[in-house]
Amino acid sequence: MVFMFVENVKLSSYSNYKIGGPARYFFEAKSIDDIIKALEKWRLLAPYQIRKANFGSGVFTLGAGTNILFGDEGFNGLILKPNIQLIKKEGDILRVGAGVLISQLVDYLINKNLSGLEWAGGLPGTVGGAVRGNAGSFGGEIQTIVKEVVSLDISRPQTKIIRRNNRDCNFSYRSSIFKLNKNREIIVEAALILKKGDRKLMQTIIEENINYRRQKQPLEHPNIGSIFKNVALKKVAKNAHKSFNSVIKNDPFPVIPAAHLISEAGLKGISHGGAMISPKHPNFIVNVLGATAKDVKNLIQLVKKEVKKKFNIGLEEEIVRL
Repeated sequence: MVFMFVENVKLSSYSNYKIGGPARYFFEAKSIDDIIKALEKWRLLAPYQIRKANFGSGVFTLGAGTNILFGDEGFNGLILKPNIQLIKKEGDILRVGAGVLISQLVDYLINKNLSGLEWAGGLPGTVGGAVRGNAGSFGGEIQTIVKEVVSLDISRPQTKIIRRNNRDCNFSYRSSIFKLNKNREIIVEAALILKKGDRKLMQTIIEENINYRRQKQPLEHPNIGSIFKNVALKKVAKNAHKSFNSVIKNDPFPVIPAAHLISEAGLKGISHGGAMISPKHPNFIVNVLGATAKDVKNLIQLVKKEVKKKFNIGLEEEIVRL
């Protein structure tokens, strides 16, 4: 197989937001071997100063593009998409490739009567992205079913395979060691622990979660999901807890929804250029009319400023910027 990078690829075509300039190089890998060979080629192309600092610099790993804000200027490096489509049962363990969509995995689990991912009904993105960001919803998180994660350390002259157990992944709220080790590792596979479930009950829960998303989230417009993390109650001054009692939810620990703070700051429906803070779910900034990344960034800054001014709470972004 001859490894050829595609050049000047429109990132807007790979973004759920439909936003983003061109990538200098783009490669979709179907296996670990593909990734290793692509990285070898990249190291020949990358400028010396990049290779000297970190062999992984200039490489961005792309999943389904459901939580990434690509810049209008594009990316002057290599976009590497590890589209590894593996689902293999080994005893009590299910090995899943990083490129498998969460929706594909949920369907597989229903067919096999395997429980543990019902909370992810309707969740966009890939398994690799979900593990990297410790995705969660409806009180569940993917860290609760992860036994092992296989990744590639791409920061060295020779790519190295790393296997980590759950504890070594350093999972935390919407984060992991893979997210913290920016541009150093690529997740290629996850081993999940699941249990036997009741198919009818599982389907009911999943359908309820999917319907909830359809009703509450602005899925009719291009979006990249929740822009901000919900705020852990423990981070809010105790004398302010009472004022939030009616909106506190478990995610999976007590949090104040960012959407509530944005709404109370009077920002629902505010727009900038082609982007708008959704009136339906204000933690979504939607692309309603050919928005640019700059439009979205301006609204993000506005939200941070106004929420800080009204509640003295600093919102943290959940999305990835490139």
